[in-house]
Amino acid sequence: MFDIHPATPDDAGEIFTLQRAAYVDEAQACGDPFILPLTEGLARIEKLLADADAVVLKAVVGHRLVGAVRAGVTETTGVVGRLVVAPDMRRRGIAGALLTRVEDDLRERRPELTALTLFTGAQSPRNQRLYRTLGYAETHRERVAEHLVMVHMRKELDRVVAGSA
Repeated sequence: MFDIHPATPDDAGEIFTLQRAAYVDEAQACGDPFILPLTEGLARIEKLLADADAVVLKAVVGHRLVGAVRAGVTETTGVVGRLVVAPDMRRRGIAGALLTRVEDDLRERRPELTALTLFTGAQSPRNQRLYRTLGYAETHRERVAEHLVMVHMRKELDRVVAGSA
């Protein structure tokens, strides 16, 4: 079993290492060892974890960090990114639980949100399936390099009106 908690600046090194491990197969699938998650530096992750406006969650088993996700907000849209799970811990519900929890945290912090967005590689059908299962729909595809197409997805949120049940 795993637990989900807010990440802290002390988690930066583990998140950095986990991110690299988690994105190796994505890089192999698209034939590019220089995808952004593999080139993002530790300093950027440290800065993100120090930002009070960012939502960064971690999944832990005992003392081991086995998953993470981050999110921010642009106007009335939550932007989810870097959903990662340790390769040996995949297919145990960690990714879905992290995504659900970050959605809940974003909505609690920002009840005016109308949608959530994320993107994944076109060569990642398993990721796309997970996101569809959780209510995301493909909005468009973007070719970011000759060999790399990103699938953008969006989830519309029901507005919670004060006094409604």
